[in-house]
Amino acid sequence: MSEKAKWYVVHTYSGHENKVKANIEKIVENRGMEEVIHEVLVPTEDVVEIKNGKKKVKQKKVFPGYVIVNMIMNDESWYVVRNTRGVTGFVGPGSKPIPLTEEEVRNMGIAEPTPQIDVVVGDTIKVTSGPFESFMGVVKGINLEKHTLKVLISMFGRETPVELDFTQVQKL
Repeated sequence: MSEKAKWYVVHTYSGHENKVKANIEKIVENRGMEEVIHEVLVPTEDVVEIKNGKKKVKQKKVFPGYVIVNMIMNDESWYVVRNTRGVTGFVGPGSKPIPLTEEEVRNMGIAEPTPQIDVVVGDTIKVTSGPFESFMGVVKGINLEKHTLKVLISMFGRETPVELDFTQVQKL
């Protein structure tokens, strides 16, 4: 499955955002759709309210009536989300949902899901995409913040260090 999950905005009945989130998560778990529907968010922010001279931190919904879903769009995932109790539809023309752009995702402060990597320093890997595709290499360093690996690849008879994204390699 080479499709990349994207963020979609789902319109809900106002006040039902958390219920919709819970319903979608329950359906995903029951149907085993974790590979297709990755995450459901109700964007909130902390707001300090002062009542009777006392500070109280409350969570306020940033987009009341909306839920953000990170998913791979296909007929089944569309159907599951669209027919969840409390959902009135996807944001987009007609029945064609439009994913958020990377810039919109950044502006909303939604972090991309942190990729997990099952390699350690010293492991042999195969490069699966990019300019070094199908080359073999040895992992020399892992940068968890940037989601990159420092890999030594044998090229032109010598070891060459390259930096690769977690998604570009496969452990052998």
